Amino acid sequence: MSAKDLSGRVSLVTGASRGIGRAIALALADRGSDLVLSARRREDLEAVAQECQARGVRARPVPIDLAAGAAIGAGAEQALKEFGRLDHLVNNAGVTGDGLLLRMKREEWDRVLTVNLTGAFEMTRAVLPGMVRARYGRIVNISSVVALMGNPGQANYCAAKAGLIGFTKSLAREVASRSITVNAVAPGFIDTEMTRALAGEARDRMTGLIPLGRLGTPEDVAAGVAFLLGPGAAYITGEVLHISGGLYM
Repeated sequence: MSAKDLSGRVSLVTGASRGIGRAIALALADRGSDLVLSARRREDLEAVAQECQARGVRARPVPIDLAAGAAIGAGAEQALKEFGRLDHLVNNAGVTGDGLLLRMKREEWDRVLTVNLTGAFEMTRAVLPGMVRARYGRIVNISSVVALMGNPGQANYCAAKAGLIGFTKSLAREVASRSITVNAVAPGFIDTEMTRALAGEARDRMTGLIPLGRLGTPEDVAAGVAFLLGPGAAYITGEVLHISGGLYM
């Protein structure tokens, strides 16, 4: 398989300004894909766009607030105007709003579901017609290991990420006849800003649950996403790829 097996393709990555989203963008750039980078803050996106461009691809920042439905459609329209088409969509953007259910405010429930689940629905709905017309497309939704295991204090986040898995499987059945694949990736405990903020004891306890004995890296997740977007995954759809070091098996 060519190292540039995504050359000539255009990929839209949400939540691309940092962490897993940034790693996905760079991995796709390394494999030759042009990129539309989405997140809320333009200045953060521009830094990632420059990193991608240094790898020899086109990369355009398109700020989108996934909590605003109208902004999603406008952002997708801007991306299509810029590149003429979108071959790949990675629904990566997400937020948390942790708290025990008895204390969770309705606003926190709604915010997490709106961004993590409804945002993916709206973004997919915006780009899907072009994929259907082209009779080609690849969609990857970033879920989470907690969608399958649960996690105390994250009822809203777990519900949203579990919803993404159902969304993935249903959509995969709807669009398979148009040569569009839809898959999910479920990362485990990944070494990001959020996990780095944990005290050493909490990180050690977390690591002790993982059979491979280490936290994952954003690059571990990005490699799985790049595979699912590439030609080697053309016969894979409706699946959940667990990237958790064996935490869930």
